[in-house]
Amino acid sequence: MATVEQDLATAGSNGSGPKKYKVIGTRPIRHDGVDKVTGRAQYGADIRLTGMLAGVVLRSPHAHAKILSIDVSKALALPGVRAVVTNADLSDPGDRMCELGEGAVNLRHLNHNIFAKDKALYRGHAIAAVAADNIHIAEQATKLIDVKYELLAPVVDVVAAMQPGAPLLHADVYTDDLGEKSAQPSNVARHFRFEQGDIAKGFAQAACIIEREFHTATVHQGYIEPQNATAFWSADGQITVWTSTQGSFSVRQQVAELVGAPISRVKVIPTEIGGGFGGKIRVYLEPVAAALSKKTGRPVQVLMSRADVFEGTGPTPGSFIKVKLGVDAHGMIVAGEASLAYEAGAYPGSPVGPGAMCIFSCYNVPNGRVDGYDVCVNKPQTSAYRAPGATNAAFAMETVVDEVCQQLDLDPLEFRRRNAAKEGVRRVDGPVYPKVGLVETIEACQRSEHWNTPLEGPNRGRGVASGFWFNCGLRSSCSATVNPDGTVALVEGSTDIGGSRTGIAMQLAETLGIAATDVVPTVGDTDSVGYTDVTGGSRVTFATGWAAYLAALDIQQQLCARAADEWDVPAEAVTYAEGGVNGPEGRRFSFAEIAAKVNAHGDPVVGRGSADPQHCGGAFATHIVDVEVDPELGKVKVLRYTAAQDVGTAIHPAYVEGQIQGGVVQGIGWGLNEEYFYDVKGVMRNSTFLDYRIPTCLDLPMIDALIVEVPNPGHPYGVRGVGEVPIVPPPAALANAIAQAIGIRMTQLPMSPPRIVHEILKKNV
Repeated sequence: MATVEQDLATAGSNGSGPKKYKVIGTRPIRHDGVDKVTGRAQYGADIRLTGMLAGVVLRSPHAHAKILSIDVSKALALPGVRAVVTNADLSDPGDRMCELGEGAVNLRHLNHNIFAKDKALYRGHAIAAVAADNIHIAEQATKLIDVKYELLAPVVDVVAAMQPGAPLLHADVYTDDLGEKSAQPSNVARHFRFEQGDIAKGFAQAACIIEREFHTATVHQGYIEPQNATAFWSADGQITVWTSTQGSFSVRQQVAELVGAPISRVKVIPTEIGGGFGGKIRVYLEPVAAALSKKTGRPVQVLMSRADVFEGTGPTPGSFIKVKLGVDAHGMIVAGEASLAYEAGAYPGSPVGPGAMCIFSCYNVPNGRVDGYDVCVNKPQTSAYRAPGATNAAFAMETVVDEVCQQLDLDPLEFRRRNAAKEGVRRVDGPVYPKVGLVETIEACQRSEHWNTPLEGPNRGRGVASGFWFNCGLRSSCSATVNPDGTVALVEGSTDIGGSRTGIAMQLAETLGIAATDVVPTVGDTDSVGYTDVTGGSRVTFATGWAAYLAALDIQQQLCARAADEWDVPAEAVTYAEGGVNGPEGRRFSFAEIAAKVNAHGDPVVGRGSADPQHCGGAFATHIVDVEVDPELGKVKVLRYTAAQDVGTAIHPAYVEGQIQGGVVQGIGWGLNEEYFYDVKGVMRNSTFLDYRIPTCLDLPMIDALIVEVPNPGHPYGVRGVGEVPIVPPPAALANAIAQAIGIRMTQLPMSPPRIVHEILKKNV
């Protein structure tokens, strides 16, 4: 029977080409497909419980204001109103950090974000919530809550928030400045630095030095399903929560901390989820519904409107980035320096750390320094969004790389190939790369039909960019029960956003040598499966797939023992291979045959697997895009797009292609149109999908996905995470294409028609 170590030893071998599999690499129909297309799948808003009340949240109309008083008496007097809750109804968890899987959160800040305590720190900040017999009464009751405010000046720009004399959000936030605490409160929560080599010496060797500044706007993940939560706090103190979440165990911990209940008394049942992309990890409504249920003794459901989603949940941060890059006369990078200031929103905790780790990650930068700043502004606290922090950083770095290539008359793909990060290269923030596939993605682009087809016509340009994401492992668990009909019931703990339950089932099926359709996967609740971290960080197919692999090995071992008993031979004389057990003298049971005997002879066979893998392997992508720019309207038309990505091993190629294409589309929206638009009072003026414009099929060409497979030596099947990287290169690739089309370097996102027209007019003055 193969061991984990044996599989790891061969997974990354490229000497004889990719390993051949029977299930992995095929395209079976997704297990949840029928439920999704028939409408049988239950999402958060579909939950219906006997006696359920409707909850509505009252939100601050001001971006920055002291809360002087909250009077709920008129709301409580309204017939049909059952309860009103505020921050006073939550438990104070103290000033402690809680790891959410894609970033940590201070629990006291999380408490104050669920309901504002002393100050409202952004338009849309939750103040109170009402539970009533129906949604209409609840909405009417929120209008009867009398909140007295003292208005304060807001600050919604990251650069302005860093200036002396800027409006201060928190009196108890001091800058952690390279390990030293500042003397005065500040909006800058943290300043850190990564460096290696001697940047002064490096820049002295440079024949070309480019230094530029970049601004990116706040953008939303754009998931279609709004946040939701249904909770029932029963008379015996048991709390059950139904919610659309990327991490049911993370919700369990957050709810327990915020309502003051033992974690063993909280059960979270994840529903199907209509998109998340990092935005459905932190809780918003779950503790609110639980607190209302405790007061009323009845289940309570709270749903967000689209405006609530935009104004009250965590977008990805706007940023200000400076990059300086030095390249020698031979076209090799000799030095890089960067400064990144990211919006944290109302509370500290932006993804500036990952951004700073990613900014030079695609290249061998022998002499580098990166400074990062985490900055509070009067906007919702920022959350993860597919490779959080990396897209902002790549926009800056990849644009500068393209300008270097232009000045030195270098082929942009060949420059990237020669300077590419590869095995043995050390990142500026410290880690040394294992076997990675960036060079292979660049070479795939160089060979592509797209790159080798001339682009003709006025105001047209072609741009390229590369991108990186670390991926992560974290903890996953699953169990798998062998059924007497030869199928396997798989229960795993990773909520399924992009078809992951099928990818996990396929790895279990591959290990057992059975068909993917013979595995029936289910996403379990927090009482039904072992602890599993969030669906995020491109970890699920890697880590939960590993847990399924271990569960399958457990099943193999048990089936071999059963066969040995059946044949009355020593256990070591029985092996598992080719989808069955094999014994002496040619004896063999297929999986279906031995499964049929399981329940008739002994206990059920249940395989269990728990994984906390460390060698997740980074993932890289290189993209090519052709655009046409209307010089009068400033509109950018995307003509053609090709994305090459190292995926390690493509478990389900159709899902891989879909992840790549979906990330590209979101990156195009980020690059060309999407932004939170705030007025001088800190009020978001485009909090609908009518005004916050995401790309539609009318804005996009077909997107060609080139799957590159450089197996990850740290996984039994060579898996690398797929979902994060595709969103990283698009804005930079678009900026580089626009520069070629009209001769203008765009340094601000989004590169919307008004901004492009503005730059064209400046150039023509």
